[in-house]
Amino acid sequence: MILYLFTKSVDIMKFVFSLSFFLLIITETFSQSSNDILNLLILNKSISQQQADSLRADAAIKQQEVEANKKSFPVSAARQISISGYTQIRYQAIDEKGKKDGFDIHRARIDLNGNFTPYLSYRLMTDFAANPKLLDAYAEIKLNDYLNITLGQFRVPFSIENLMQIRKFDLIDFSQVVDALVFRSKDVIGNQNGRDIGVQLSGALIKNGTNNLVEYRIGVFNGSGINIADTANKAKDIAVRLVINPVKGLSFGASYYNGWGKAIKPASAYIGRSQPHNRFGMEASYTANRLGFRGEYIQGVDGNIDKAGWYVLAEYYIIPQKLQIVCKYDTYDPDKSKPDNISTNYVGGFNYNFNQWSRIQVFYTIRQEEGPSVNNNYLAVQYQIGF
Repeated sequence: MILYLFTKSVDIMKFVFSLSFFLLIITETFSQSSNDILNLLILNKSISQQQADSLRADAAIKQQEVEANKKSFPVSAARQISISGYTQIRYQAIDEKGKKDGFDIHRARIDLNGNFTPYLSYRLMTDFAANPKLLDAYAEIKLNDYLNITLGQFRVPFSIENLMQIRKFDLIDFSQVVDALVFRSKDVIGNQNGRDIGVQLSGALIKNGTNNLVEYRIGVFNGSGINIADTANKAKDIAVRLVINPVKGLSFGASYYNGWGKAIKPASAYIGRSQPHNRFGMEASYTANRLGFRGEYIQGVDGNIDKAGWYVLAEYYIIPQKLQIVCKYDTYDPDKSKPDNISTNYVGGFNYNFNQWSRIQVFYTIRQEEGPSVNNNYLAVQYQIGF
């Protein structure tokens, strides 16, 4: 019995020693693959075929976990660079008569950014969906917490929704008033993806330790949109944004934009020349653990037409970081001087995050317009995959 236990102990020690030697070789040796080492240990009868297969399986599972949790990957380049991107595949089912259901590539973006020094960074982002376009192309000089300088093409500092990261956006569609008055699809100057060319100063006005109690952004822009030289006139547009963060998770903000736009469809009084393109907005948001609220009011003037709209949104994570339900009330008046033209959307749905790289969004929108009733509700489903 004692001889048997001694023999087993020797076998166990032999296996542990062999396994330790195997792990040491893997760590220190790069000229020989792990499979070759395992085969050598089997040949020397240090481990069995079954033990080797088990090690291979465990190593493969752990490697998959490491790859899945990686947040960055090395890239060979002349300077330090970070590459990311995402694609959004959307399906829309529209109740309105004459409209077709179907799939489309909503967005397909590649994002490049990096630092030349701790004070100088850059970003380039393009969208290849539909009509390929350059979205972001700017350099940022970070002097200190109180003063940063951004030069190039980037998002106009107006509206909290306009400045949110699209890959983390909690809805599929923008609110009506943001779409119409913040350089997006229904703006009179055309869809500029919320961006323009100019220069911006930004930073903290008041700090409390590491927290910015008051933040500011002041920008001067062409007013013509992305990839376009100033086509309106010699005057430049001005954008100002101020945000107050009194406590963690709570913020209040106001934005102002003053400029001149050469509209695609100008009011008759401004055909052939520039027209006023002014906006004012107020916002509030609160986020705590699983719960979040957000709301905005924006009014604007295009030519001699006054426009205004607002929305409120609530969201809650049923499963933390995974399943989030969202509902929104969204109303917009495209011409305050005319009766019966306000449109209101009731939006409800959910986001499900499979991991940090992929998610699915499902939302149903009930649309109501003043005046003649039109059945134009729609369902939108969007899958996002990124890297």
